[in-house]
Amino acid sequence: MITAKIQTNKVFRHLLESEKKIIVEQGGARSGKTYNILLWIITVFCNQNSEKVVTICRKTFPALRATVMRDFIDILKKHNIYNPDYHNKSNSEYLLYNNLVEFISLDQSQKVRGRKRDLLFINECNELNYDDWQQLIFRTTGRIIIDYNPSDEYHWIYEDVITRPDAEFHRTTYRDNPFLEQSIKDEIERLKDLDENYWKIYGLGLQGSSQDNVYTQFEYCDTIPNNAKLISYGLDFGYSVDPTACIGVYKHDDTLYLDEILYTNGLTNQDIAERLKPIVDRTEVICDSSEPKSVEELYRMNINSKSAVKGPDSIQNGIDIIKRHKLVITTSSLNLIKEIKNYKWAVDKNNKRVGKPVDKFNHLLDALRYVALIHLKKHNRGWYAIR
Repeated sequence: MITAKIQTNKVFRHLLESEKKIIVEQGGARSGKTYNILLWIITVFCNQNSEKVVTICRKTFPALRATVMRDFIDILKKHNIYNPDYHNKSNSEYLLYNNLVEFISLDQSQKVRGRKRDLLFINECNELNYDDWQQLIFRTTGRIIIDYNPSDEYHWIYEDVITRPDAEFHRTTYRDNPFLEQSIKDEIERLKDLDENYWKIYGLGLQGSSQDNVYTQFEYCDTIPNNAKLISYGLDFGYSVDPTACIGVYKHDDTLYLDEILYTNGLTNQDIAERLKPIVDRTEVICDSSEPKSVEELYRMNINSKSAVKGPDSIQNGIDIIKRHKLVITTSSLNLIKEIKNYKWAVDKNNKRVGKPVDKFNHLLDALRYVALIHLKKHNRGWYAIR
């Protein structure tokens, strides 16, 4: 048991004082959020309970082991309560005051879907997708604590967690950590002049654009300007799970103006034709080639539909073409804005990019890519064909 006085900050007090089931700790760099959550788990929850199961989780095991698991053991050793006999390294578990503390990652599916738990702490929760979150909370009977750096302007945490009546939200920054060395404070404050987005996220603890986003630079407009020429429409088919998505692509000089036309589930080809005809008239609509029957049916219903046939590296090539242009999105294109803020590069278990995007938040962006591969390439090298 810890008998010496411990140093804590406001994150620790949030956990002491709150009666909510879910505690959300959004913070900038070095705000002390993770360390203080671990302190509360060790000195309060485990100290006051027995025979409970505590799960500490992160997206990948290498990240879990290098950060929150190491910090947990360091705290135990610092306060002279670490006992190697209670540390099951092979299972990544520690028996603390007769409570089982387990460390799991989302790449260990058998553990995620395993035993029930009394307390859940998700470190860097914005690394998880919504399905990950659901799997974890379904098996949690007690309190849930999450922390993260706010590296996304839009994330499911803001819509599906913070808005819950049983959730409590807190934001902290390095200024809330009274034990931080001045040299580290100076380094964080240098971000003011070096990188506005980094300063916003890691200095102020505010939402910003993730560096893992595929498209990081875009602007907004209320309407498409008169001098922008309509290039084509792009169409990505969906039905029950995925929406049918259509985008209008306009161009002036090196700027692309993007306008969401359609984003709806459950549409038949007849429905699509009826929705699009008054808007597109006889303007070309470039469609996903994976549904040639649908492309043909739309054509027979007087939609000027054509297939973009994808070839080797067509996703990366399409992204590269699009990124040569300045992107401006109409403010009414809410689903397109949501997609572009959440379309991210995929990473491996070591959190390194694998050279392709995650196959999510990409319905309108795929439709844009179909147009780009045909109309924005300077040279056709056989990456696509037009019906």
